[in-house]
Amino acid sequence: MNPSLINATHDPALRSWVESANLPGADFPIQNLPFAVFSMRGAAAARRCGVGIGDRILDVAACAPLLNGLAAEAAQACAATTLNALMALGQAHAAALRAELSRLLSAGQSQHRDAIAQALHPLADVELHLPVKVGGYTDFFASVHHATNAGRLFRPDAPLLPNYKYVPVAYSGRANSVRVGGAPVQRPWGQLKTAEQAAPVFAPAQRLDYEVELAIYIGAPSQTGRPLAVADAWQHVFGFSLLNDWSARDIQAWEYQPLGPFLAKSFATSVAPWVVTAQALAPFRQAMAQRAPGDPAPLPHLFDAADQALGGVNVAIEALLRSARMREQQLPAQRLSRSNAATLYWSFAQMLAHHTSNGSALDTGDLLGSGTISGSSADALGSLLELTRGGAQPLTLAATQEQRTFLQDGDEVSLRARSERPGFVGIGWGDCTATLGAATATPLG
Repeated sequence: MNPSLINATHDPALRSWVESANLPGADFPIQNLPFAVFSMRGAAAARRCGVGIGDRILDVAACAPLLNGLAAEAAQACAATTLNALMALGQAHAAALRAELSRLLSAGQSQHRDAIAQALHPLADVELHLPVKVGGYTDFFASVHHATNAGRLFRPDAPLLPNYKYVPVAYSGRANSVRVGGAPVQRPWGQLKTAEQAAPVFAPAQRLDYEVELAIYIGAPSQTGRPLAVADAWQHVFGFSLLNDWSARDIQAWEYQPLGPFLAKSFATSVAPWVVTAQALAPFRQAMAQRAPGDPAPLPHLFDAADQALGGVNVAIEALLRSARMREQQLPAQRLSRSNAATLYWSFAQMLAHHTSNGSALDTGDLLGSGTISGSSADALGSLLELTRGGAQPLTLAATQEQRTFLQDGDEVSLRARSERPGFVGIGWGDCTATLGAATATPLG
């Protein structure tokens, strides 16, 4: 943890006059203040940018008249229907707004409390929307544990390809496939071919999977022809969110050679409605995971000593599954895994530096996925591909004794996360939940 990143907004003694923010284990204590886009439920109300505090969401633009300087400019940007205008202002504006909102919502602050209270809405009364208009979407492959587990299924003797420990591998996804958690996901059609078939068939995918990931949202853009240095990359990060990269493994197996994922990934990507800011994560940054003895050092354009000391982030993420039968019987979801972003092989700054190393630019609203976050233990595997060893070892849902190799129609997948560190107040990330629907009767239906 870098003490220079810690300020009064992270003070563990800080409490809010919004009492629900002070409850033990609350997702949104005053030390968090994540952003979301909301509208009032059941009304044709305009979308607004808000900040989560306890069980409420604050209409930030409504507070603009109470603020000055950079904070006022940032609050005015929150009158937009997405976070993009705020994100484009950069981290100085976001930090100023965070500081002022923390002050206005703190228990010791009585000035303007009535005005602030008028701008607070119960989360039960609002609908949450996609927070960012996504311009570009790139999905990385930054977990060496996931890469090894997946590779071992296909190449038992050499699970990692030679480039993995030299380059942050990624592919370009479809920005218009990104949707907010809660929006339906439909089983896709595609070309499928088993080893026994002489030719592929066009049919609904059978091996549907989820992937536990984090989304990184770009705030201030970079410049074309000016690669980002690893040391400067965090200045372009607005915040993070949970991400589920839905994957059709049977479509992927047939199409990925020689150019990589395409239709197996482009049908849907779910993101949580909440964006946890880079500033809120300052207490939870830590050293990168140690590389194995004998691993090559990153090439110079991907190495920064400070990033190795502080480029990791402690985010414990749970993946939960709830079948249609479990919902009918009002049974809780079953946790399938618990992994942590701190185990990633490549840092977020290295991802940004590599993304721009050929001169391409990052734009405000670009989304970068971390790739599946898996750990080294059997209870930290971030996909069914790993949990069931490619479908060879079905898992059992304890409450109903249903078995799963891959997802079935009606299955609800939820991702939840917390960041914690001794001496600081832990923060939650909300959740990213979506239910898999059946394929259409025909692909044109």
